[in-house]
Amino acid sequence: VKDYVLPSIHWNALYEGAYLLGTSLARPLISKRQIEVAEREGAVAVSHGATGKGNDQVRFELSYYALKPDIQVVAPWKIPEFYQKYPGRRELLAYAEKYGIPVKASKDQPWSSDENLMHISFESGMLEDPWQEPLQEMFELSNSPQTSPDEAQVVLIDFEKGNPVAVDGHEFSPAKLLSYLNELGGKHGVGRIDMVESRFVGMKNRGVYETPGGTILHIAHRAMESITLNRGVINLKDSLMPRFAQLTYDGFWFSPEMEILLNMVQKTQEPVNGTVRIELYKGNCMVTGRMSPNSLYNEDMATMEADHGAYDPKDAIGFIKLNALPLRIQAGLKEKSK
Repeated sequence: VKDYVLPSIHWNALYEGAYLLGTSLARPLISKRQIEVAEREGAVAVSHGATGKGNDQVRFELSYYALKPDIQVVAPWKIPEFYQKYPGRRELLAYAEKYGIPVKASKDQPWSSDENLMHISFESGMLEDPWQEPLQEMFELSNSPQTSPDEAQVVLIDFEKGNPVAVDGHEFSPAKLLSYLNELGGKHGVGRIDMVESRFVGMKNRGVYETPGGTILHIAHRAMESITLNRGVINLKDSLMPRFAQLTYDGFWFSPEMEILLNMVQKTQEPVNGTVRIELYKGNCMVTGRMSPNSLYNEDMATMEADHGAYDPKDAIGFIKLNALPLRIQAGLKEKSK
C-alpha cells in the first residue's frame, strides 16, 4: 500500500476516467518479489499464468526485464503445446475439476476475479457481453447500493504529506487503513465500477471493479489537495496524471520516466496536511468539509459579503483586459476578413 497504492492516490490517478488501477498496481510488486526469490534461490527463470491477450503478460514481463535483464520467462499461455490443448477457460475449468484443484470460477460462476488490498476485479464469462448486467451475487467487497444502510455514515480522514494516517481519530498503518475503509465503503455500496477499457495490447475489454477503500481515498485526497495546493500545481498534476496512469496501466512501473513522476509527486504532497470529512450513503462518497493548517483558502477574500478592503474589484479591470487581448486581436482579424 505504501509503495504502490499511495503514490497512485497522490497522483489522483484514473485510467480512462474511471479505473483506479488496482490490478495494474499489484503486478510490479508481484514481479519484484518473484525476482527477489529467483535471485535468492539462484533460479534462471520466472513464470506467470497471464493469457496472451491481456495486459498482465506485459506488466509482468516488462517488470521482470527491468529488474533482471537476463531473466528467462515461462508463460504457458504463449506456448503452443499448452494453449492448443487448453485454448480457453472452459478447458482449464474442466482440468481443475478433474484433478480436484480448487478455483473460484465454475460453470455456475463463469467469470474470473483478481483480488488484492486495493480492489477486486471481474472479467470474462458472461461479462464479455458489454450489455450483460453483472449478477449481484458476483460482488464480494460491497453491498448493493439499494440494500446498503438507509442512514449515512460520516467519516473523518486525516492526511499527513498526502498520506492517509487516521480515520475518525484512530491511527492505522497504510494497509490496515485501506482495509478498514474497504469495510466502511463496502458496507455503503461505494466503489463499484463497470467499464470498457482500452487494453495496451490493442483490444477493448470489459471490467467490473469493486474499489471501496480506494474510491474513498481518491475522493478525500483530491479534496485535501483542493485547499492546500495552488492552481498551478493542481493544473500541472492534472496534466501529468494521465501519463502516470497510462505508464502504470501499461506496465512501465520500473521505467525511468516513472521514477521521475514518483519523485516529483512527493514534492507536491508536502503541504497536503489536514482533515477531510466525507459522508457515505448508498453508493455515494460525498465530501462535506475539509480543513488544513496549510490552507490556501482565505475566507476574507472569498466572501461575497463586504471584505473590508481585502480585495479591490478595480484590479480585475486590467487583469481581464490583458487576458482578453489575444481574443480581441483574433476577433479583429475575423472582422477584416468579412
